[in-house]
Parts: sequence; C-alpha cells; structure tokens
Amino acid sequence: FFLFPGEPAPYDPTFNGPINKRGCTDIICCILFMAVILGYMAVGILAWLYGDPRHVLYARNSTGWYCGTGPNKDKPNLFYFDILKCATSINIMATALNGLQCPTTQVCVESCPSTFWAVGLKAFSEEDKAKVFNQSLCVPSINLENTKFVGHIIVSFMGLLIAMVVSLLFLLLLRFTAPVLVWVLILGVLGVGAYGIWHCYWEYDNHKQMSASINDIGFTTNFSVYLQVQETWLAFLIIISVVEAILILTLIFLRTRILIAIALIQESSKAVSHIMSALLYPVVTFVLLLICVAYWGATALYPFNLASSDYPGCPSARCIFIKYDDESLLQKNLFNLQIYNAVAFLWCVNFVIALGQCTLAGAFASYYWAFNKPDDIPMFPVSGGFIRSLRYHVGSLAFGSLILTLVQIVRILLEYIDHKTREAQNPVARFILCCMKCCLWCLEKFIKFLNRNAYIMIAIYGKNFCVSAKNAFSLLMRNVVRVVVLDKVTDLLLFFGKLLVVGGVGVLSFFFFSGRIPLPGSTFRSETLNYYWMPIITVVFGSYLIALGFFSVYSMCVDTLFLCFLEDLERNDGSLQKPYFMSKNLMKILSKSNKAPKRDKR
Repeated sequence: FFLFPGEPAPYDPTFNGPINKRGCTDIICCILFMAVILGYMAVGILAWLYGDPRHVLYARNSTGWYCGTGPNKDKPNLFYFDILKCATSINIMATALNGLQCPTTQVCVESCPSTFWAVGLKAFSEEDKAKVFNQSLCVPSINLENTKFVGHIIVSFMGLLIAMVVSLLFLLLLRFTAPVLVWVLILGVLGVGAYGIWHCYWEYDNHKQMSASINDIGFTTNFSVYLQVQETWLAFLIIISVVEAILILTLIFLRTRILIAIALIQESSKAVSHIMSALLYPVVTFVLLLICVAYWGATALYPFNLASSDYPGCPSARCIFIKYDDESLLQKNLFNLQIYNAVAFLWCVNFVIALGQCTLAGAFASYYWAFNKPDDIPMFPVSGGFIRSLRYHVGSLAFGSLILTLVQIVRILLEYIDHKTREAQNPVARFILCCMKCCLWCLEKFIKFLNRNAYIMIAIYGKNFCVSAKNAFSLLMRNVVRVVVLDKVTDLLLFFGKLLVVGGVGVLSFFFFSGRIPLPGSTFRSETLNYYWMPIITVVFGSYLIALGFFSVYSMCVDTLFLCFLEDLERNDGSLQKPYFMSKNLMKILSKSNKAPKRDKR
C-alpha cells in the first residue's frame, strides 16, 4: 500500500453520489453477528431467570436474609460480631469471592455502633490490633431508594443547554470564522515558539555573564541545578529554534494544502447547516450505547445464584446460609458466560459506533455529490444513510467492529497479565510488556482510522469491507500529505472548540455554584449545597459529552467530504462530460474550473 497505493478510480458517468442499487455485503459475518446477538440474549435470559443481584447490592446476615430490603428494610447495615475470625482466616473480599460466609455471627442493624470491642487479641501485635480496629465492622448495603437531590439539578441542565447552544453556534459559524481561527492558532503557536527563543536567549545571556558553566557542576541528580548554567539554555535555544524553523518552512511549503483544509472545514460547516438532522444522530448513538451498557451491566450483575434462603410463603422458615451453589451446570460455566458477556458487549458497542459513522457518511456524501446545492440534496439524507446501512451493510459493519474488538480483547488481556505479574517482573519483562502495549495501542488507533474511512467508502459505493478498506487506504496514501495537513488542522480547530465549550461552561458553573454569580430573583444559594464541586464536575462532564457528540458529527463530515473531494479530483477534470462537484472556493484554490456553469438534476 505504501509503495504501490493503487491507481485512481476510473470515471463512471452514472455515478452521482451514494449508490442506491446495492446488495448485501459480508453476509457470513452478518450471520455470525446475529448468532452472537441471539446467544447474548440467551445469556441475558438465563441471568434474569436464575440470577439474583441482591447479594451484590445487599449484604446478608448469618441466616441468609438480606439487609436493607424485605423484613430488614429498616436495617441496611451488616454487623460482624467478631471480625477477627474473618481477619485470621481469609479477608472478607476473598471470602465473598469464594462463595463462603465469614465464620462469625452477622446481624442486620439499623446503624453501625459507635463502640467496638474484640476478644482474644493476645495473639496479635499492637500494629495488627490497630489494623483490626481501623477496619469497619459494619458493612452498609446499597440503598437504592435514597435519591435526595439538591435544587442544583435545574441549573445543571441550564449549563448543559448552554453547552449545546455554544457547540452548535461554533460549528455553524466555522464557515465564516474558520480561516481567521486557523491562522490565529497557527500564528499563536509560532508566537509561543518565538517567545521561547527570546526567553532562552535571555537566560543564556544572563548565565553567560555570570560565568556559570556545566563544568563547574558536573553530574547531579538535582536537575534544577542545570537550569543555572549557560549550556542548558543554549541547548534549549537551539532546539526551539530548529523546531520554529521547521514549522515556518512547513507553513510556507504547505500553505496551499492548509488553504484546502480550511476550505473543506468551511464546506463541512455548510453541509451541517443543510443537514441539521445529523446533529441529532449522536442522541441515537447515545441511546443505543446506553442500551448496550445497561444490558451488559444487568447481565453481569445477575450472577446465577441458585441457593436462595428466603421463603415468602412461610415467614417463620429459616435456614443457615453456608455458601452459594457452585455445583450446577450454570455455576460451573459462570466464568465462561461472563467472558461471553464482555466480548459480546465490546462487539455491540463497536458495531453501534460503526453504524453511526456509516450513517453520517452516507448523509454527508449525498451532500457533496449534489451538483446544485442544496436543491439536489435528497430528502432525509440521514434516514436514507441509516436505512441503507442496516439493510445492506450489517455484515460489513460487524466485520470491521469484530477486528477492532479482537484487538481490544488482546489489549485487555495484556493489561490483566501486566497487573497480575507486576511484582514478579524484572526490568526486561517490564520493557517488553510496555513495548507490546504501545504496539497494540498504535494498532488499535490504526484499525479505528482504517475502519472509519472504510465505512465512508461503504456508504458511498456499497462494496464489502475489505474492498472498501483497500480503496480508502489507497486513496489516502495517494494523497498522504493532504491527509496529514487536514487531520492536524481539524484536530486543532476541534480542540479549540471543545476547550471553548467545556472551559466556558465550567467557569460559569463555578461562579454560580460557588455563589459568586447569584441568579436575579432566585432564592438558590450555594450554601444549600453540601459539596458544590460535585454539580460543577457534573456540568463539565456533561458539557464535554455534548461537545464530543456535536464535534464527532462535524469530524465525520470533514472526513467524508475529504474522501469525496479526493475522488472528485481523480474522477473528473472540469469538462462538460466530467465536471467537478467541489465548491467554487476549492476550485479557486486549486486553480480549476468547470466548463459547465450548471448541470441538470439527476
């Protein structure tokens, strides 16, 4: 691919955007994905039928009754009578994992006692006694009914609404402000470098006059000492000057490509303004991801506990709780089922993200290949892209997300191995594991990049995953410099946008929740908050998610229009038979033009 990136796509007179006449792709992978989904549903049904999440949410006393629910609803805490019996054998967590009860009397109590006592501490040292007494002897259950909120929820929603409005305005105004923002940010980076050069020279000159040299210091572990010698600042001066010179030369030689990137960003803003429904699609993705997370959490939370001690029909019946059942077929395969749950969850999450990318790619591609914009843009482009993706390309999306899932599973296994063997590792083993984790991280990033562009080609041409990935990668390799420039310029703008949205909303929420900006006519005061940083963190996190959702749509739009732009350059030449579909601004930058002033609708 790198040495032989392939030939440009031939001209197709019948092509005018995302192909409607297409067939199903990667059918085998589609069948496999459906089979995994059916198996996932079966695992969930087994968990709901035979599982009991109460022993995860609630503590149990010695007779097997739950604390904080049922007869012990008013007694949510579990009191261990002699905690030393747990501490001398196995700790409580290990005991619970093994399915055994701590060998001491356990009672559900309304509140934890303020005075603790113990017997038989003679065998322990004073340090061990302190450790035992420092451990809590009273374990609280999770109280799901305690949902007391303060009045800051409304204000938090106001902050999230502001984040949504600011994100939308930022994206829509990029068609006018993108050139100014890009050049201001680029000149800002160069200005920071120029200041660094001046400061390093100033420090070097001062230390040179004081005759401070590195020969007078020698080698020391106190690195702050090196800042007092002239050679250190001379090295900094040379490094920053070289970097600054490289940036300036890069800016000079790539100025045309930077202008192309700015024009594509402006065109993307126009596309978003014409397809406003695309900004609502992150809500669909969020809901689907929420369903995946909720299903995974519920399935993981419902361990297959077949040993229940409650008898609602006979309140006087009691039994001594010893351990959970571990002899049944379900219990013996519990670990395998949880692994299946995790793998299927990762695959579903990646599939949902892939579905969103392919849907948005289809919508924005229909915008680019509309010759007379916006008249030739099809009705409901987002719905059309979504329907095409689900009807024809579930197999291709599942194929790409499966590859990504396998890489993520290997990364998780490697992290698990690293965590379990960390104490026994020598420097060589740590270095090898670090290199492997770094390589897998890079591989995951590359797979995400490849999948993203493959989904764009799938949305446009309707080919299978492998062909689409090959065509997309070949196209990008034939224009690798443009790819790098556009990617960095877009990242710079979107980073600035996220910083503006999240930082601005975070500062406003801080001034409000800390009481520095009271609302006119409002009785709300920051003193009513037990901990005002919590709503601030909530608003900031929510603002980040909102900005991420809006900007992910915009980023997908930029990538889609970029691939369409490259295809346009290779397919067409501006003649009457093969006119360009790009904007007039892009044609002006490239010194190209169409001989046909306008084209009939197709």
